[in-house]
Amino acid sequence: AGTSEMFGKVQETPQTEKTPFYPRSPYGVSKLFGYWATKNYRESYGLFACTGILFNHESERRGVDFVTRKITIGLVKWLKDGTPVELGNLDAKRDWGHAKDYVEAMWLMLQQDEPEDLVIATGETHTVQELCELAFARVGLDWQQYTVVDPRYVRPAEVDLLIGDPSKARQRLGWHHKVSFDELVREMVDSDLTELRRDGA
Repeated sequence: AGTSEMFGKVQETPQTEKTPFYPRSPYGVSKLFGYWATKNYRESYGLFACTGILFNHESERRGVDFVTRKITIGLVKWLKDGTPVELGNLDAKRDWGHAKDYVEAMWLMLQQDEPEDLVIATGETHTVQELCELAFARVGLDWQQYTVVDPRYVRPAEVDLLIGDPSKARQRLGWHHKVSFDELVREMVDSDLTELRRDGA
C-alpha cells in the first residue's frame, strides 16, 4: 500500500491518481519507490500488483509517534500525572480515516479482474486542532488548557493540505468510508482510557 506522503508538496487539491508526486520527507520518498517498483513489475511481468495510495488511516493500534496517538495518549498521560501534551503545527490539515475501512478497500482492490492503483481517502480534511478539541471533549476538558505548542515538533518541510479524492475507488470498487472522523477520535480515546484503567491509575 502507498501513502498520501507521496504527494507531499501538493500540485493540486484534492489529490487524485493523476496528481504529480512531490514527497517532502525520506518516508514519502521511500513510499514513492515502492509505488514505481510495483508499477514496473506489473507492466514488465504481468503481475497482479497494485498500489493503494492510502491517506492517513488511524486506529487505536496506530504507532505512538503519529500525531493522532500522540494526542490520545497525551490526554491519558495528563489525566495520570498532569504532563501537558506537546504538539507542533495545530493548523496542519489531514484526511484521516479509520484503518478498518481502508483495509476493506485494499481487499476489494485485490478482488478486481485487473490491477489498478487507487487513491483511498475520505475526501474530508481536519486540522490537528480539531483532533485535540474532540479528544479532550471526550472527557469534558478544554484542550487549550492541557496542550502546548513546541517549535521542535514543526516539520522543516511541512506537508501542504492533504485531501484525497476517492471518486475512482468508489466507482471501481463501490467503496466508501463508514467510520466518521468523530467516531474515529472517540474510539481511539476510549481505547487509551481503557488501558489507563487497566493499569490501575
